[in-house]
Amino acid sequence: MTNVAGPPATPASGASAYLDSSSGEPLHPAARAALLAALDQGYADPRRVHGPGRNARLLLDNARAVVAQCLGVRPDEVSFTGSGTEAVHRALLGLHRGRTRVADTIAHSAIEHSAVLEAVRWSQAPSCSLPVDRGGIVSIPELQAAVADSSGPLTVAAVQLANPEVGVIQPIAELAELLGDVPLFMDACAATGRIAWPNGWQAAAASAHKWGGPAGLGLLVVRKGARWRNPFPVDDRVDPRVSGFENVPAALAAAAALQAVLSEQAESTARHAALSSQLRADLSTVPDLELVSPAGGGLPHLVAFSCLYVDGEALVTALDRRGFGVASGSACTSSTLSPSHVLEAMGVLTHGNVRVSWGPLTTSADVTAFTTALREVVSGLRDGLGLDR
Repeated sequence: MTNVAGPPATPASGASAYLDSSSGEPLHPAARAALLAALDQGYADPRRVHGPGRNARLLLDNARAVVAQCLGVRPDEVSFTGSGTEAVHRALLGLHRGRTRVADTIAHSAIEHSAVLEAVRWSQAPSCSLPVDRGGIVSIPELQAAVADSSGPLTVAAVQLANPEVGVIQPIAELAELLGDVPLFMDACAATGRIAWPNGWQAAAASAHKWGGPAGLGLLVVRKGARWRNPFPVDDRVDPRVSGFENVPAALAAAAALQAVLSEQAESTARHAALSSQLRADLSTVPDLELVSPAGGGLPHLVAFSCLYVDGEALVTALDRRGFGVASGSACTSSTLSPSHVLEAMGVLTHGNVRVSWGPLTTSADVTAFTTALREVVSGLRDGLGLDR
């Protein structure tokens, strides 16, 4: 029989420093152990009353309880989905559907993830985009104006807890207070496992692979009492907020990883903040470079910057050849030739954008080596354009 697994996967470029943890963390050891154990016990349909079904249901309920404890919510508010994107769609569109009798307009920040923007387009509902300042923070006056707009009341507002591209953190509790009776959807995919969840939201979404859980597992959290209605066809699952067979082993692994990273959070936050400070200092020696991540108060593990006169994709490719895996532009639109809508909304430099994000194995030596490679790559790309810099 052919060995379909093959040898352990390695980056095609032989990258020795993975600096793109915001796109996906390596599987946490706690998640790996839980996943392997659950594969032997969590294969059955948790709806069934036979022994294997009851075992699977116990594992699923345990995963739900652990996640709820980690996030400070009720277990019956937690659902597991097939991805963070699915969780985003269900959370946002479910809040919208729950209030269509009293309102129809969806408000969202101008720097929301593409999953939010596409869900708004799919709904065909009227929408308004809330501008942000140069630091990426939602404009309070614009939000107040949207709430008071007599042309149509808001159904729901979508504001991410933290932006995955530049790391800015939104004042969710303050925005929720301004929204009053308008429910708030919080995309917490980039922030979960990094910072604590605030209060004030009615539905939230997260993605397990962002904190070292398995890929293909999302979290949908709907607060008890929220006016939420399932926006998609349903089946006979125990959890009425989702459809299809739950991935029980993945849910347990995601819960184990979240519990582990939160227990390590103080140490990892301090270490990541020190690496970010080091990189910021080193980048000051690169000519015509603009830091676009907030200097303080953003996600501790992420630094984004843009280099004038340099193409972002060329920069990422050249760095990859030197062994550094980084991202450019929006994490989900960098394959297009369009400028990042996040950077455009902030009014910062959109050319030559790079996002680096630290993982559990990143060291100070990695940062030093990366900055050295960056200077050489930027200089080489600019020389190729005939720029004397």
